[in-house]
Amino acid sequence: MDHLSSDQSLGGRIERRLPIIVVVRLAPVERAGAVAEEKTCTDNISAHGARLFSKHRWQPGDCITVTATNEEKASGKVVYCQWLADDRFSVGVTFQNDPVGWSVIRRYDGHSNDPSVTPKSKIPR
Repeated sequence: MDHLSSDQSLGGRIERRLPIIVVVRLAPVERAGAVAEEKTCTDNISAHGARLFSKHRWQPGDCITVTATNEEKASGKVVYCQWLADDRFSVGVTFQNDPVGWSVIRRYDGHSNDPSVTPKSKIPR
């Protein structure tokens, strides 16, 4: 089964998100007066978008870059930013232009050997 296949039951997304954690660097495109780059992680990801965590509040429409370890930068726009009880924010991002071709998206099978990728099912609770 193709892990990036269409699924209309996901509320309008054209592909399903992979429920994996990827360590990324999140930075605003415009630096003047903006928050600094931060190291964070995704909650889920696809070739066209991601949900990630941030210490900062972002505004819908903010232009950002998201870069996974040893991967190309992905340009994106903030779709939503929700405050979480642990003083972090959940940030929904849609990637602009071409789909993101990060290796984790291409090879994800739930048992990745990449140390920067942790399937959520493997995280201790």
